[in-house]
Amino acid sequence: MHKLTELQQDALIEAFNIGIGQAAANLSVIVREPVRLSVLSVQIVPFQEACQQLGDNSAERICAVSQRFSGSFEATGLLIFPEHQSLELVRLMLNESLSLQELTDLEQDAMSEIGNILLNACTSAVARFFSSCLISSLPHYSLGSPQDILQPHARETRDAVMLLHIDLLLEARQLRGMIAFLLNGVAMEQLLGQISQFLTRLDIS
Repeated sequence: MHKLTELQQDALIEAFNIGIGQAAANLSVIVREPVRLSVLSVQIVPFQEACQQLGDNSAERICAVSQRFSGSFEATGLLIFPEHQSLELVRLMLNESLSLQELTDLEQDAMSEIGNILLNACTSAVARFFSSCLISSLPHYSLGSPQDILQPHARETRDAVMLLHIDLLLEARQLRGMIAFLLNGVAMEQLLGQISQFLTRLDIS
């Protein structure tokens, strides 16, 4: 299993924070209040450990918006929140007091829009940061256990998962979620290779 060096982690955090900075501005317009987004940490973990970190032993379901990225390297990105937090985000987007059933009916479209904003912002930043080219698929919404959410996107359970722990801060609320990228061994080597090249250009590797 690959492990990030401190310099590699710092480079990735900087790249992702650049991306979600623009995403925060876009979300502020949607929810009509200031939004601050930040990446707290980045780590590469085995598939099963990723499931556990996402709450594999909890009865609470998670909601996820996934997109497939291809180009300089291939990966599947997922924006993940606990179900109750995703419903709170939907309330903020619609700026209305709706019943739980009404919210649930609208959740898929609303979360897909949020996921599309955040995932594309992250990958666009990484693509620019490392002079790469990535193309995204349409967002796909799913709801279930972490194992149910991640398994369809893994070619095999030996795939590595890159987890970004994110904070989403609004005026009077703090929501905490994750962005996960599933990469096979080849894609991980390609990504780490691009990070090393970037650090070499800066002469700090």
